[in-house]
Amino acid sequence: LDIRLERATRAEQRGSYSSSVPVSCPSTCPAQRAHRPTAPAFFNGLLARLLPPPTAMDSDSGEQSEGESLPGAEMFSSKSLALQAQKKILSRMATKAMASMLIDDTSSEILDELYKATKEYTKNKKEAHKIMKDLIKIAIKIGILYRNNQFSKQELEIVDKFRKKLSQTSMTAVSFYEVEYTFDKNVLAELLDDCKKLLHELVERHLTPRSHGRIDHIFSHFANAEFLTALYSADGDCRPYLKRICEGVNKLLDERVL
Repeated sequence: LDIRLERATRAEQRGSYSSSVPVSCPSTCPAQRAHRPTAPAFFNGLLARLLPPPTAMDSDSGEQSEGESLPGAEMFSSKSLALQAQKKILSRMATKAMASMLIDDTSSEILDELYKATKEYTKNKKEAHKIMKDLIKIAIKIGILYRNNQFSKQELEIVDKFRKKLSQTSMTAVSFYEVEYTFDKNVLAELLDDCKKLLHELVERHLTPRSHGRIDHIFSHFANAEFLTALYSADGDCRPYLKRICEGVNKLLDERVL
């Protein structure tokens, strides 16, 4: 873990937003994937190379993401402190350079193209970087919560609902690209909004208002009808990025990662 964090820190300091360093994620091995609990692939994949296997956590452990003390928590819990430290340290290091070192190549390439499309649409490199950083931070935090068994039975049902909704959204997005004249910005925006609502529900008792704000920031961009229209424009500047995004998503669908 120390070695990986050191590598990630060096990559962050270089300021690179490229995923040119080839990384293979052990969690994508079919034999391992067959024994892994079902969860959103991005959340699991990002954490699989950093964290140890899930361990039982105390009832007062790790529900705040920004290092705040838990309301009513009176007993000391080293596991709680460890969980908070994981979320705080990793979320502070949540850059694309780090993500490219932690997730599989296909997911990293999708993130690259989403960043490029966002930068092209917003004409604002800083805003595009912030959107992607918020996305990675939320993925890291949910991944930590999942791998440390912080979700209740009811919340795990929400995880499954989110996985299915994300899969439906991914297939719809690819279909709109592959089949001419089928794109409907309202349909895709509604599916993305459903994903946002499920995420808010999932982390309601775990993350702070700041993290909920990050979720809103992410989806206010990707579910924006004008952005989706620009992304799917047949002769628009974002079309090459959409092509590579859909190729990557198709690959993850074929591998049953999504």
